Amino acid sequence: MAIEKILKDDASEEKGERARMASFVGAIAITDLVKTTLGPKGMDKILQSTGRGHEVTVTNDGATILKSLHIDNPAAKVLIDISKVQDDEVGDGTTSVVVLAGELLREAEKLVAAKIHPMTIISGYRMAAECARNALLQRVMDNKGNAEKFKSDLMKIARTTLSSKILSQDKEHFAQLAVDAVMRLKGSTNLEAIQIIKKPGGSLKDSFLDEGFILDKKIGLGQPKRIENAKILVANTAMDTDKVKIYGARVRVDSMSKVAEIEGAEKEKMREKVKKIIAHGINCFVNRQLIYNFPEELFADAGILAIEHADFDGIERLALVTGGEIASTFDNPESVKLGHCKLIEEIMIGEDKLIHFSGVEMGQACTVVLRGASHHVLDEAERSLHDALCVLSQTVNDTRVLLGGGWPEMVMAKEVDELARKTPGKKSHAIEAFSRALVTIPTIIADNAGLDSADLVAQLRAEHHKEGCNAGIDVISGSVGDMAELGISESFKVKQAVLLSATEAAEMILRVDEIITCAPRKREDRM
Repeated sequence: MAIEKILKDDASEEKGERARMASFVGAIAITDLVKTTLGPKGMDKILQSTGRGHEVTVTNDGATILKSLHIDNPAAKVLIDISKVQDDEVGDGTTSVVVLAGELLREAEKLVAAKIHPMTIISGYRMAAECARNALLQRVMDNKGNAEKFKSDLMKIARTTLSSKILSQDKEHFAQLAVDAVMRLKGSTNLEAIQIIKKPGGSLKDSFLDEGFILDKKIGLGQPKRIENAKILVANTAMDTDKVKIYGARVRVDSMSKVAEIEGAEKEKMREKVKKIIAHGINCFVNRQLIYNFPEELFADAGILAIEHADFDGIERLALVTGGEIASTFDNPESVKLGHCKLIEEIMIGEDKLIHFSGVEMGQACTVVLRGASHHVLDEAERSLHDALCVLSQTVNDTRVLLGGGWPEMVMAKEVDELARKTPGKKSHAIEAFSRALVTIPTIIADNAGLDSADLVAQLRAEHHKEGCNAGIDVISGSVGDMAELGISESFKVKQAVLLSATEAAEMILRVDEIITCAPRKREDRM
């Protein structure tokens, strides 16, 4: 026994077969968990946290589901990571990535059982992934020269992305919203400029896109409700020092009149500060912190709109959008960059009053206002819209487009199969397995829609042996349909990211032959 104890007492290690077994099982379990959310007929999951208040999230977004899971299995963590990266990188395809990686591992498990070395499988997978990518590259469409066509491509992509989400009922409406918002960005992928405001009430159909910027604040009393050609100073400074705060300060005085004097001095300081601010020649002042009623009066007298307590997201974005900078000292007005916009006014959404800045410096800024029945619906709508916006902004940069609905997977599978027939040696098994894993994506899309997947996928495969075929699964009619006619498209960048990330993740898990778990730290009894 003495020889075996290299590791600490409670640490455990799994070797060879058992380790591989554990990582396969973990990864496949994760795949089975999210694969029901794939495709237009995918279902949602409810996630309930164990923390205070038992927050409930209803979501269809693979990355959101996986982010909320706490998992012990190391291999499963790798899958969660790739879905996160996919979410950050291109925004959509988070479920597909996990499903594909899981299926690759499921196939690898059979190959390992058939005594094929993991390294052989990996090099086979590498060849297959390269081949699949080239197959897609040959079949991409690129309409960047033709603006009209490109816009309709974007609409199709937006519709396809939204059709698997909660917004699928009003996907026309939201696809239009998303495309308009992204077209305003003019090619930057900075989604900061698109602000999403969620207001419960109304239905999802009442959501709209507003050019300009909306701040979720009310306009103070006795201040101008509307300002044209506004000059805006965005600041982060304390405007609440005109009274002596009783709580924090210890002031020793020998009579009440002295207190009044101190207050007077404080007031003077405040008045000076306000004067300095007014000296910038502004007519709108937005502050991150409180503004007490005294300076507020002063601002109102000067005809300046003062907005207090704007949340930090809000003012950072406001400064970015109006072209100003956030100031905290006001001694030299020439060095402060002011923001500009054509019109500031108050608008009503539902019951709430909001402040609307229109005609802002940065032409690309806009605000999407989401309405919906409850917070859960709104959160999910925001996630879905965010996915669509990400994909669209990526597509504007990389204009290559593919058809959707399982079509790219079938194209890749066909090419990969042909590669497998040409390749001698054991690698060919791995390459064949890769093509089987690709075919599982259309299979799962069909399964989730309650269709006979075996039959449909066989039909698809037969169709794809004809040249230049556009066949994919049409879940609505439950048959094989022409994807070009149905207008189901996806962005090439998303598909490529799915393919490469999934292959690399599967590879990483395949390389494992030993799992060492560290001993848990002992908790000392504090008694």
